[in-house]
Amino acid sequence: NERMAGPTKSILQNLAGSLHNHTRSAEGKPIADLFTECTIMFGDIVGFTAWSSTREPSQVFTLLEHIYRHFDSIAARRRVFKVETVGDCYVAVAGLPEQRRDHAVAMARFANDCMSGFNGLVQQLVVELGPDTEDLSIRIGMHSGPVTAGVLRGERARFQLFGDTVNTTARMESSGLPNRIQVSQETAKYLIDAGKGQWLKARQDTIVAKGKGEMK
Repeated sequence: NERMAGPTKSILQNLAGSLHNHTRSAEGKPIADLFTECTIMFGDIVGFTAWSSTREPSQVFTLLEHIYRHFDSIAARRRVFKVETVGDCYVAVAGLPEQRRDHAVAMARFANDCMSGFNGLVQQLVVELGPDTEDLSIRIGMHSGPVTAGVLRGERARFQLFGDTVNTTARMESSGLPNRIQVSQETAKYLIDAGKGQWLKARQDTIVAKGKGEMK
């Protein structure tokens, strides 16, 4: 985004380490910008609600902490930005606050690493968390497009993503299949243009996404 000013870019790039200080010193001016080329990932644990209903709270948090800590380490290695976790859903983005041309490729690699790591972790946690823990799986959705991002200030400031790209990513995840990474046509085009068409396998059926209608 050529129009992003230095101070705003600096604030966004340092959110992970000093969000509190930045929001205190913003002097009322919104901390936000439009990033025209990004890829978002939503990853949701399939079977989590039923599994967690039969577990102690400490066991639920043990599972989530192991999984999210592992995903965070992959994000750091792949230079992917973790946005937030909402319950059992992990949200990440590539292409902001640091812009990069390979955002779709980077996110695809990140998603694949997360899926492989997840399956290994639930196997390791069976002894501690119970024999049906290995039945848990992860469903991942990806979509590429413009994103408005910034700090939503208040008592508990949060970094947030807004826009249709976020909504479409959520639909890609919710309409996907367990242990599969579902990408939109927009993300698929980025991957093909980057010479990674061999990573893709077309889904034979057409999905109907809430608020989006039929999608392929």
